[in-house]
Formats: sequence, structure tokens, C-alpha cells
Amino acid sequence: MKIVIDQDRCVGAGQCVLAAADVFDQRDEDGVVVLLDALPPQESQSQVEEAAARCPALAIEVVAE
Repeated sequence: MKIVIDQDRCVGAGQCVLAAADVFDQRDEDGVVVLLDALPPQESQSQVEEAAARCPALAIEVVAE
């Protein structure tokens, strides 16, 4: 699993951080998503997929490898 984020689409809702705090964070100045781990362990897959599904701006893409 590989994660791709589009910071330009991010609206700073923070749903990704709530779903997968080990993988996502937010910039302090504007709340835009920050990817902490582009290749998280397989055990995190369900949380990462939930984060992508919760994103109101569809700024997170999960790519199967």
C-alpha cells in the first residue's frame, strides 16, 4: 500500500488524523495534511482506508502495491 496526498485539495478537516494518527498529521499554520509515512505497515491498512474515505476533499489516495 502506498499513500498519495494532494495538499492543494486538502481543506484541513483533520479526519485523516482522527482515523490514522500514525500516518497523518496536520501543519500547525493552516491545518493541511502532512504525510508521516508514505508506505505504512499492512496492519495500518484499514485505518488508512478509513482516513481516505473520511476526507471531505478527497485529498488522499491509497494505491495498492
